[in-house]
Amino acid sequence: MQLENPSAGTSVTPYPTKIVIADSLPDSAAGLLRQMGWKVDARARRSREELLQDLKDADGLIVRSNTQVDAELLASAPQLKIIARAGTGVENIDVRAASARGILVINAPGANSVSVAEHTCALMLALGRSIARADTAMKQGQWTKKELVGIELRGKALGLVGLGRVGQGVAFRARAFGMHVVAHDPYISEQLARSLDVELLTLNELCTQSDFVSLHAPLTATTRRMFDAKQLAKCKYGAQLINTSRGELIDESALVDAIESGQIGGAGLDVFECEPPIDSRLIALPQVVATPHIAGSTQEAQQLVGTETAAGIRDYLHLGIVQNAVNFPSMPLEELKRLQPFVDLAEKLGTFIAQLATGRTQTVSIRYYGGLTTGNNEPLVGAVLKGLFQTMLSSTVTLINARSVAEARGVDVVESRSPRPRNFTNLLAVKLDTSNGELWVEGANFEQGGARIVLLDGVEIEAGLEGTHIVIRNLDEPGVVGTVGSILAECDVNIASFALGRGPAGAVSVISIDDSMDSGKRDLDEGLLDTLRAVPAIRSAQLVRI
Repeated sequence: MQLENPSAGTSVTPYPTKIVIADSLPDSAAGLLRQMGWKVDARARRSREELLQDLKDADGLIVRSNTQVDAELLASAPQLKIIARAGTGVENIDVRAASARGILVINAPGANSVSVAEHTCALMLALGRSIARADTAMKQGQWTKKELVGIELRGKALGLVGLGRVGQGVAFRARAFGMHVVAHDPYISEQLARSLDVELLTLNELCTQSDFVSLHAPLTATTRRMFDAKQLAKCKYGAQLINTSRGELIDESALVDAIESGQIGGAGLDVFECEPPIDSRLIALPQVVATPHIAGSTQEAQQLVGTETAAGIRDYLHLGIVQNAVNFPSMPLEELKRLQPFVDLAEKLGTFIAQLATGRTQTVSIRYYGGLTTGNNEPLVGAVLKGLFQTMLSSTVTLINARSVAEARGVDVVESRSPRPRNFTNLLAVKLDTSNGELWVEGANFEQGGARIVLLDGVEIEAGLEGTHIVIRNLDEPGVVGTVGSILAECDVNIASFALGRGPAGAVSVISIDDSMDSGKRDLDEGLLDTLRAVPAIRSAQLVRI
């Protein structure tokens, strides 16, 4: 996305552009900025007081994880226009405070993706040929040639759980070994997967077919401990499990049991639930190759992180081009005031419909009615996509980078404006085209009720978006509402509101759960939903949290 050049409107800069690099970076990063004729103050380990003083006339700031960029620091930098994080996480940056001051925050995601992909392949080879065990035996003076017969990667099936930048890098390298690559990623389109020569499968299909299972998924509420005892039992007997993503994706105790029983043949692990690991049982197993979270730690990756970060600063300050942004773009105050209530509505609609989708999303269509048919609605597009993707991705999705996230996953985004009069002054419609069909939701802002759904899959219904909901689609016949109420009551689930809509194809219900009750706070397990789904008249029952 290209924004207005921050330096536009003045032909003569009253002071030289100054960039402060507060943490250690390769010299190439500072060199790239000095080529612009800018003043670069690159000093690591300076005191807090020194940094506050040095930022008084700074236009840009580059940090890694050591420097805490808080509200006090931002207040000391009245000219600061951009903060660049040399890395992915921005936990050490007060993004909200930066946004309030109109300061752009960017990061450098994916700069170490090649390093992580190569490390993943190294772990596969180490597991297949028992490299670590052979090395240990040799160092102990043992010649264990007959005991360490390995397996080839050629002809084996590699299952990638997550097909982002790292997953795609692993797929490319695995094909060079002659492996058949399959993947599970609900946010990757079939078209993009075909271009990568990767077959998309469900998670269970992937586990039953793969000789090697490699994890490249983000850590979310859905993916935490996704490989528990139940999922590990679904893996092909003797499969090798590799994790260079997030340690919390695996239930380590269950993995120990699965390896000891032979269900899992071995594991290559670079990340752990607790780092450094407290329980050494897992890494002590001879079938496990463990490394101390070093997949991204290469000289090349560090160089690339530095140059990508510096390039992001240069492109924004010199050309007004925003890349890898993690906060809101600069917008006229009038536009922000006009759109802000609808940005919230758009994000909630995206979050709502994302949790109803069961197939791979191929197209996101956004349509505006009423007063929303005029003006620049790009923040609304970003908000819908942010709500859609943030339910699955751990990487930061914002109004600025949401389109690029969609593009990277092969998801088309279509906008349209309808002059057709509706019953609402401003109406926003979001439709998903997925591999399992279409989903369609419309919403509006109510003066007293806030953001609300007014239509779901063509059925008129009015329900609030905030909170925890059970969404039910059923045949329009007597007794269904009573049956649902009885089931929820038996499960000690209190109903806050019950919205019902009826159409030619059947009925739709959005049941809001009372979060003030203990029953509303606890997780609604699949058992309750399965009970609802077992009712003959109910076509589907899904849980949505906003």
